[in-house]
Amino acid sequence: MARASSPGSFVAVLTAAALAVVGFLAYQANAGTPVAAPPKAAPSTGPSKAAGGPKKPAVAELPVPSGTGERVVYSLGQKRVWLVAADGAVVRTYPVTPSTVSPRPGEYRVSTRSKSIPGSDGVLVEHVVRFTSVDEIVIGFSAAVNGSTAPPAKKARTGGIRSSRKDGAALWTFATVGVPVVVVA
Repeated sequence: MARASSPGSFVAVLTAAALAVVGFLAYQANAGTPVAAPPKAAPSTGPSKAAGGPKKPAVAELPVPSGTGERVVYSLGQKRVWLVAADGAVVRTYPVTPSTVSPRPGEYRVSTRSKSIPGSDGVLVEHVVRFTSVDEIVIGFSAAVNGSTAPPAKKARTGGIRSSRKDGAALWTFATVGVPVVVVA
């Protein structure tokens, strides 16, 4: 004759099953397998390794010193732009293709803007945000309408710092006339 299960046995089986599920979920978390969709990541400059875990994107750090308050920061060495809000928070960062003529490190201000013009290299550009000139070459940010971010010919003397069209549109919205542009080495 079969013996009836006791309530204690039933609770023990449920507890063991619950521990098995929790253990499995903990294993997945340690293995880097997401249980739910992760939140959207911030812009990245490339992979970095987390201790014992999968590679995670690294966010490009805002150069120090680069001023305070609302500003556009352009790093010559990193070939990168940061859009910084009044409270110092980075709103966006993205890579750029430098021009053949570079501005000197320092603080400038957005002086003029053009929605769309032919670039100094003949390529149609949009979201042009100008902030200085060097030896009569106007320096500014722009995006090629054809989406190209290829470097200009080495012999050309250009002042256009190129970005993707999406990043150029973000800069256009952010960098109105008078907004500081901080250039760092």
